[in-house]
This record gives sequence, structure tokens and C-alpha cells, in this order.
Amino acid sequence: MQSDLTFAALGLAEPLLRALTDAGYTEPTPIQAKGIPAVLGGGDLLAAAQTGTGKTASFALPILQRLMEAPRARNGRPRALILTPTRELAAQVDASVRSYGEHVAVRSLAIYGGVSLFGQSKALRRPVDIIVATPGRLLDHLSQGTLKLSDIEVFVLDEADRMLDMGFIHDIKKIMAKLPAQRQNLLFSATFSPEIRALAEGLLHNPASIEVAPRNTTAERVDQSLCLVPQNAKRDLLIHLIRERQWFQVLVFSRTKHGADRLADQLSRAGIPAEALHGNKAQNARTRTLDAFKRARLQVLVATDIAARGIDVDQLPMVVNFELPNVPEDYVHRIGRTGRAGAEGSALSLVDPDAEGKQLRAIERLINRRIERVVVDGFTVDEAARPAQRPPRDAQAPGQRHSHRHNKNPARQSERPQGRDGNPPRRSRNGAGNPRARG
Repeated sequence: MQSDLTFAALGLAEPLLRALTDAGYTEPTPIQAKGIPAVLGGGDLLAAAQTGTGKTASFALPILQRLMEAPRARNGRPRALILTPTRELAAQVDASVRSYGEHVAVRSLAIYGGVSLFGQSKALRRPVDIIVATPGRLLDHLSQGTLKLSDIEVFVLDEADRMLDMGFIHDIKKIMAKLPAQRQNLLFSATFSPEIRALAEGLLHNPASIEVAPRNTTAERVDQSLCLVPQNAKRDLLIHLIRERQWFQVLVFSRTKHGADRLADQLSRAGIPAEALHGNKAQNARTRTLDAFKRARLQVLVATDIAARGIDVDQLPMVVNFELPNVPEDYVHRIGRTGRAGAEGSALSLVDPDAEGKQLRAIERLINRRIERVVVDGFTVDEAARPAQRPPRDAQAPGQRHSHRHNKNPARQSERPQGRDGNPPRRSRNGAGNPRARG
């Protein structure tokens, strides 16, 4: 992208430019440079962009401009709908819309589960221009008649790949049936998978297509590494690394809600301030925890994949995979929480070679590289002493730098790890819980 490209050159109105200046933004990111003119043009759009690329502004800014240039209808019904997979992402997108629209007379409202349905219904009695919603709660309002979508001019499906992973496809189709036939449709996804293209065919009409990064590539600014460590030694290794390397503001991923609670409690008892974030937490507790982490008042946040969608922390320095995800693409989403907006970041994975070897090989095939192995004396196991595994296609050949020492506790776990956290759950549409309940 050319360094002299400005937001003004993209055709944005002065009130929006002023809001961007107030927020400290100086030049558009690649997705913004391509997406803003495409959305301003009024046509449908299919856009692939990794997390942290600035995609929210690429659709929020032109939507705000479109709405500010046309008077609000007398009935006060919403004119734009932004659908997101999780509560946290809905809150984040709504906050961005409010920030960008600070100097324009456009009102937005976020509606999602976990908070009072009555309070949202009351807020919907006032005129509103933009609705940012999760599918389940949006359908609740539609069924109760507290919201009508008959005036929607722009429909945004954000993080569509995650929507499909979470089993929202039927809810999405129900919502689309309530929208007017004539509208602008914008679909944003981390990847253009066959499933996403099939969804796009039923939603978009002659769309422009934008892809700002090769499919399934990880953030270039993220330094990726891993430690080979038995499951029963991961907690002690994590505590050791946090203390020795003086990590602060660390986002740790757990596969399960129970595992997140247990690890956060263990870290806290070790004197490391930590809290868990997952779908079983009350919404007000989730909001308080996330706010404390964003403000650097909480040292460690232990989150599940679902809850972590929408975590947007400027210059988050460290992401730790306490366990590898079962779906390789989720690894890309996880490490994308760091290295955002041009900042550098690091991602470390703690990998049990017996229990998680299959997931590791799938991840390395996906990202087309071999993740660097890191030795921590007294904790990591010797990969060279293990049976050789076929390297991922096109990955680097193993180097000579992996003279790992054996764990001081050489007992290895069985092929099927013990306990809920070590046993990879089956992938289901429910993810971290019922999608409707999460919405």
C-alpha cells in the first residue's frame, strides 16, 4: 500500500475524517483501502481478511457515510444490520461504530444475549440507524415484535467463517428472510472456504471480491514458537515462563470452559492475577473481566475460542496456546489476537507430543511452515528421541537446533489423556454452548 494514501483520498466525509483523526488513525490499512471505496460504490462485497487487519472500519465508515447523507425515516427503524458471532465482537463493533460516528447524527445499538431483553426492547423504542447483533438475540426480538428489519439498506455478515463453525447457518437464513429484497450485502470472512463461497452465492449479487492476504496465512509480525511438554507439566511451565520472562497482559487459550476456570484459579493461587472468560460467565462479569484485561489491570486472561472472538487489545504482547485447538484454522484466529495494527507480538504453544501431535501436524500443514521448538530446561521433552514424523508438505526441514533435554519427570501420559481438559472434545455445532444462549 502506498504510504501517501489517506482516508480523505478514499472519499470519506469530513465528520468521519475528524473522528479518525481524534482516534489517532493516519492512513488506511489494505482492507480499508480496498473495502471502503467498494462499499461506498453501493454493490455487494465478498472480503477475506485476517483478524486485526482493520476490517471493521472498512464497512463501518462507508455505512455511516451512506446513512448520514440520507435522512432517517420517520418510523425510526434501523437501516443497517451488522451480524456477529459473539457478544464480545458485537460490543466491540458497536463501540467502533460509535467512535467513527462521533460527529454524525447516526445512532447504533448492540443487542446480544446475557443481558436484559426488556432493557434492549426499551432501547429499541427510540429511533436507531444501525443494529449490531448476535443471531440468537436478534431472533428473540424479531419473534417478540420489538424489532423490524423491513427498512434495512445494508446487511453485514461479519466473521462468516466463525458463524458457520458455531452452527448459525439456519439462524442466518431465518434473519435473511426478514430482510427486504433490495439491499447491499457485505460478507467478511477470514478465509474463502468452499462453505463460505456457497453461503456467498445465496447472499451476494455480482459481488466485488477482495482478499488482502493469502488464504490461511498467519500474521507476519507474530513470532511463533512452541514447547513440547507433557500435559501434566504445562501449568508449572506456564507459571515459570510468566515469572521468569515477566510477561504481563497474557492471553491464554484453553479448549474447554472447565479447563479455563481451573487454570485461572491455579494461576491466581500461584500469585499471578488471572481470570477466565467463557460462555458460562454472566455477561456483566465477562464485560468487567475483559475491560480489566484491556486496561492492563489483569495480568492473565484465560479464554475459550468462542469467548475470545472480539477481544481487541492494542499491542497485546503475548498469546499462549495452553492446548492446541482441534480445528487448525482456530490456531490462526488465536495468534491473530497479537501482532495487530502493525505491532509485533508473540505466540507460544504448549504441546503434549503424545496427545496433540496430530493437531500440531495439521496446523503446520495449514500454515505451510514448521513452528520453532523452544527448549526450557527441566520442562520440555526431547523431540529427537521420539519416533520420526513425516514433516508437513513444503515445510522447512528440521534443523540441528533441537537438542531438547528430557523432562525431570519422564513419565509420559497415555495415548488418551486423562481428565476433561486433556481429552479433546468432539467438534460440534454447539461450540462452547448453545448458540442461541450465547447470542
